[in-house]
Formats: sequence, structure tokens, C-alpha cells
Amino acid sequence: MPKLSYYELQNQEKYQKFNEVLEQLPFFCNEYFTGVDMRTSVLTKLNYATDFAIFFDFLVHKIPGFIGKSVQDITLKDLDNYIDSSVIEYFLRYLSYYSFHGKPCRNGEKAKARKLSSIRSMFKYFYNKDKLKENVASKVSMPKLHEKAIIRLNNDEVDEVLDTVESEDKFGSEFRDKYNLNARDRDIAIMTLLLGTGIRVSECVGINVDDLDMKNMAFKVTRKGGNVAVLYFSEEVRDAIENYLKWRYERLKNAGLAEETEALFISLQNKRITVRAVENLVKKYTGLVNPLKSVSPHKLRSTFGTALYRETKDIYMVAEVLGHRDVNTTKKHYAALDEDIKREASNKVTLRKKS
Repeated sequence: MPKLSYYELQNQEKYQKFNEVLEQLPFFCNEYFTGVDMRTSVLTKLNYATDFAIFFDFLVHKIPGFIGKSVQDITLKDLDNYIDSSVIEYFLRYLSYYSFHGKPCRNGEKAKARKLSSIRSMFKYFYNKDKLKENVASKVSMPKLHEKAIIRLNNDEVDEVLDTVESEDKFGSEFRDKYNLNARDRDIAIMTLLLGTGIRVSECVGINVDDLDMKNMAFKVTRKGGNVAVLYFSEEVRDAIENYLKWRYERLKNAGLAEETEALFISLQNKRITVRAVENLVKKYTGLVNPLKSVSPHKLRSTFGTALYRETKDIYMVAEVLGHRDVNTTKKHYAALDEDIKREASNKVTLRKKS
């Protein structure tokens, strides 16, 4: 039986979590998820199921007609009888600060909008199936989303971050410096790859050694949705990876695992590095350079996208490299179009002709 890829293992884990949540929901949710199965990813289904669980928990604790019921006993008839648009509006207000399974939670605009989108999808589905008399969720307006400033590193900060990763005494603590020196070659390779290709952190973590083509400076990644793409890297990235591969080989050889570990990037426990570990190392090194910027791997992706756009002025190339289906996503989140367009526009109109 073929060995499952990292992407397949992740999907398997998400399906398990999804099924665990689904078992706690009203039975009619099975029909909903069967109906949308072919056009939604497992992550979307898991997110929707979690949103439903929070919504139904709210109903049985806050709304007359549901109080005293268990979540699994809720029926579509109950939704028809006891829910109107004001209940859903109350739910959105409730989401600001609430408790779920004994854990305090809070949601901002974006999280509220996603949960409302989930609820709208469910009501629309059963209304279209003639199993609800009215689609009350459609009457509730989406929360207004305020644009947040896009955080990215400038060129000087990129240089400083890479210099910091390479430095032997970056923390001013002998113990911490010695600990981080053990993984320096790996961390340099990860940071250089993220900054030099703009791949997602999940794509970085999922790369296997066999996905590399060092001769052609190319590698395979599994994109969101499961599509496999071939991307290319620069000589600078190649050099960092080649140096890391030597470190990786010696480490695994000494542990007797050289022939068993397929993951490109490994932890100090010689296992595939986790997304959380990469997030932590990015935050650690960028925090040393600019502690006022909260930088995630996604911000490094934004840094790459902006740099690529400024060099090429080709937004479609940036979208292709980043794996965006919609170029508007690229315009909105990655390329600093507004700033560059305004700067160019300032020189287009001449008030006085030079004599």
C-alpha cells in the first residue's frame, strides 16, 4: 500500500476531527455536509462544523424554545419555529465574548463574518430543499470589516533578519546561543526559502527531499486544494538548502535514520518540523530585528509578493507564483499597488513646462 503524503496525512487528521465534531451536531447536519461534499474541502467542512457547534450551543443556552434541549435533539422544525433574524443578530453580538466547552473565547469582525457565512450556507441549503419555510439568515447583514495595515519586511529588514539567523551570538545568552546554533543551518534554509519563494508555511513543512531538483533549482509543493505545482528558486536559496542538506544528512546518519526520514525540514527530534515550530522560529528571528512588527510566515509571503511585483510590475506573474486563483487576492494582500500607483501618478502631471 502506497505511503500517504504529508498533505494526505493532514487531510486524514482533519477528516477525523470533522467526524468527531459532526457526531455532536443535530442529525440534519449530516444531510447538509453530504450535499456540499463535492464542492468543499475538508478544512472548510471542519470549520463549518465547528461554527455550527458554537451556534447550536448558543441556542440551547440562550434562546427560548431551545433551552433544556441537547444539541443533538434540535430539529429543522425548531429552526423554523424559534429562529428569526434577531436571534442570529444576537448570536453575532454573543460571539464578542463567550464560553464554549468551558473555555473563554472571543471573536473579532473577521471571525464573526465567517461564522455568519457558515450559518447562511446552512439555512440557504435547507431553504432551497424546501425543508425550511424561510431563509432568515439571508436577512442578516455581514459585519463591516475594517482593513488592517499589511505588515511586511522592507529590504533592510530582510537583510537584517538573514544576518541575525546566521549570527552565532544573537541572543546574548550562552545557553540559548548554543541551543540555536544546533539548528542554524536549518533555520537559515527555512527563512531563505520562505523569503525567496513566497510559499505558505504548510507548503514548506510538507516538502520532502525527493521533491527537490537541485540541478534545475526547482521543487514541488502541494498547494491549497491539493494541486501540485513546480516552483523555482534562486542561487541564494539553492546554496542555503545545499548547506542544510549536509547538516541534515549527518544528523540523521548519526541517529540511524538517514534512509527513513523523507521530510526535508526536520526538528531537533529528527521528525518532520511542524507548522507551529516554523511560526515560532519566524517570530523569534524577526522579533530580534523589529520587535514592533508581529511577523508570521504569511507576512514573509507578503514580503516576497511585494518585492516580486516591484521588480516585475506584473501582478499576474505574482498571482501565478503565489498560487492565487483570483488576481484580486494578490492585489489586496500582497502587492503594494496603491502605494506604487500613487507614487507613479505624482510624476505624471507637469504643471509648468521646462523652458
